[in-house]
Amino acid sequence: MAVYNNVAVVQTFASSDPQNAWANIAGPGWLKIKPGAADGVTNLFVLFNAAKANGKLVIVNTDAANQITYAYMV
Repeated sequence: MAVYNNVAVVQTFASSDPQNAWANIAGPGWLKIKPGAADGVTNLFVLFNAAKANGKLVIVNTDAANQITYAYMV
């Protein structure tokens, strides 16, 4: 598990599968949003897009598989 504090969102990616969304975070690079609940994946994807669009930083927490479990916009 890792926590990345005050990092920028460089890019985002999602496919037509609602469980497949990614964020390119400054430092660790591309990280997959942990699948499970479709609304959870969508909500995190929206957060990362809002952070990118507005130049905001995020705090990202990952699990042992290096997938994003939760994030906050700073």
